[in-house]
Amino acid sequence: MYHRLKTLFSPSAATAPNQACVTPQTANQQRLLEQVERCYQIAEQSLNQRFPRPEVNFKLSGKSAGTAHLQLNKLRFNPVLLEENSDEFLRQVAPHEICHLLAHQLYGRVKPHGKEWQALMVKLFSLTPHTTHSLNVESVAGKTFTYRCNCGPIPLTIRRHNKVQREQSQYRCRKCRQTLSFIGDTD
Repeated sequence: MYHRLKTLFSPSAATAPNQACVTPQTANQQRLLEQVERCYQIAEQSLNQRFPRPEVNFKLSGKSAGTAHLQLNKLRFNPVLLEENSDEFLRQVAPHEICHLLAHQLYGRVKPHGKEWQALMVKLFSLTPHTTHSLNVESVAGKTFTYRCNCGPIPLTIRRHNKVQREQSQYRCRKCRQTLSFIGDTD
């Protein structure tokens, strides 16, 4: 298995299409790359079919743990959240994102967390399919801006705040349905 991983993640593997060419910077990144390979081996054995390995990188920022780019056969993971939650990444995040790629390769265009994706999560990895993670994202949370409605203060991200300021969007409280009004910076 080591030889297969070494080949898969080494720069010389760049000549093979859809194979990762990332050099892990931390032990947790290396562990995650190994988990990606294990997940693909499980999928191939269970489905009796070969799958091209995705390109993998650790350049995702923000609150997302991982993303799958279907047409590119690419996985992006958040390096900060990986370092803070490595076991959860190995157990849940990697299989979650891989199932997105597999569902696309097996079934074509389907709902992101639809029945095909859910079935793969259960069948291949015996995991309850969750659409979002529940990781602590305090360390990666960006600046927020405080808005108010009848319910009280509500923080908005800088992206949403900027849309309000440019008059491109208005946001309403989910509970009272009142339009939110800006009252100040949170951070």
